[in-house]
Parts: sequence; C-alpha cells; structure tokens
Amino acid sequence: MTGVPDPEAPRPYRAGFACFVGRPNAGKSTLTNAIVGTKIAITSNKPQTTRHVIRAVLHRPDSQLVLVDTPGLHRPRTLLGERLNDLVRETWSEVDVIGLCIPANEPVGRGDRFITGELANLKATVLAVVTKTDLVDKRRLAEQLLAVSELGEFADVVPVSAVSGHQVDTLVDVMTGYLPESPQLYPDDMLTDDPEQVLVAELIREAALEGVRDELPHSIAVVVEEMIPEGQLMKIYADLYVERPSQKAIVLGHRASRLKEVGITARRQIEELLGTRVYLDLHVRVAKDWQRDPKQLRKLGF
Repeated sequence: MTGVPDPEAPRPYRAGFACFVGRPNAGKSTLTNAIVGTKIAITSNKPQTTRHVIRAVLHRPDSQLVLVDTPGLHRPRTLLGERLNDLVRETWSEVDVIGLCIPANEPVGRGDRFITGELANLKATVLAVVTKTDLVDKRRLAEQLLAVSELGEFADVVPVSAVSGHQVDTLVDVMTGYLPESPQLYPDDMLTDDPEQVLVAELIREAALEGVRDELPHSIAVVVEEMIPEGQLMKIYADLYVERPSQKAIVLGHRASRLKEVGITARRQIEELLGTRVYLDLHVRVAKDWQRDPKQLRKLGF
C-alpha cells in the first residue's frame, strides 16, 4: 500500500529555532523558563527587562528546540530602545517558529495588533500562545481564544500557563512539529550558548530590579568585570551602572541596605546556576545618560 504513513516508522528528527514575541510583560521569559525547566531568561514584573538574546536549548529524543529570547517590541524613546527593536526584528527573520504571546487576563489591544502586523510578512510559522490561563475562568478563556484567533492567520492557537505548567508540553509538541527536519544543532548537555558572564550579569540585574521604583528599570545595566575561580569558590566582581546620582541612592538604599539585599538574592541565584559557592563584590557607579550615548552603550555591551 502506498500513500499511508506507517505509524510504526521512526519520526524524522527535527531541530530549529523558535522565539516568543509579544508586548512587554506578556509572559515570554517565564514561558521560556518553564519549557527548559531552569532559570535562563530573567523574569521581572518590570516590562522590558530582557536585553540580551538568550538561547535556551530543549533536548527531546526526536527533536531539539532552541529558544531565542528577545526583548519586547516597543515604541523607542532612546537610542537603547531603537537598538533593542532592531535586535528583535533581526531575530524574527532568522527563526523557524514564532509564538505570539497574548495574556489571557488582558483584552487584545493595539500593541497585539501592531505586532501581528509586523509578523505577517515573515517566513517563520507563527502560532498564537494565550498565556497566564491560570488567572481566568473557562468562559473568559474561551472569549480570549476567539478574540485572538480573529487577530490574524495563525498556524495554531495554544492556551498555556507557565506558572501551573498547564499545556506547556502540548505547546512544545506543537512548536517542534513545525521545525524543519535537521540533525542535532547543539550537544546533549548544553542548555544555553550564552557565556556565563552574561547570565550572571542578568541575575544581578534581576535582583536589582526587584522592588525599586518604576523609573529605574531601563536605567540599570550590569557589567561583570571578573570571575575568578579559587578552589571551591567563584569570586565575582561586578558593577551596577545607573544614569544619575539620585538613582544610585535608590539602588544603595539606607546605609547600603538595599545593595546588600541585592547581593544576597543574586548570590543565591548565581550559586544555583554555577553549582558552586560564590563570593560577590558589587559596586554602584553612575554613567551619565548612558542609554542615549553610543560610546557608553558599546561599553555596557549594547
């Protein structure tokens, strides 16, 4: 018999790149972390926290899904903002599958329509991913799924909750199904191709963002100056950059109490990431208006 696929035949191995997109705070990084099962992309309740493209690798017997984490697309107000948007569009043009994340608990808005329009001309397969389903009841979810499916032409619409884990595996099945047939792209033991220094800097920045006032999220940059292994200990020297002396005072806190908290939180996370004890030396420095200065942006890694 011809033309009928043999259910017993081995499935072809698939491997490729995918990314989640959406307006800031749509749950993209949290979803990446839930899929890979380890903390690779930083998550924060401050919009626009992801600055580096971080690749996380999910290994399965019949596929390898390489997740590329991008900043949220937004209306840029600074040179940094413009560079982040360029980075987003460049990434979109290079991946095989794109998941447009739209939260279940917020109405479909102008930002979602804008991004859907931006995705329309790409060669990648585009899925709609309705995130944060744990925050709504069944009726609200059904209404949102309908609203999302009317937004544009999607290959699939998948509701998920990264927090409860609901449908996360289903989403991975759907995404890998659209990857090209390909040999493995990364070795089995690799979870990310980002240098450790970038991940460490991101964890420090996440800790610094927690609980600071709303005017600070974009004004904090972290540079890891040195990582020196000494026996069972990793010594890390890092600088936190802000734009103004008043912001430095906020990050330091009363008698440097805030910075101490940032250090404790970040050290715990870094020890988990590196699997070793960590000595963390943090300093806060002022780099005046660094988001608007091309020379400073380069120095800080943008």
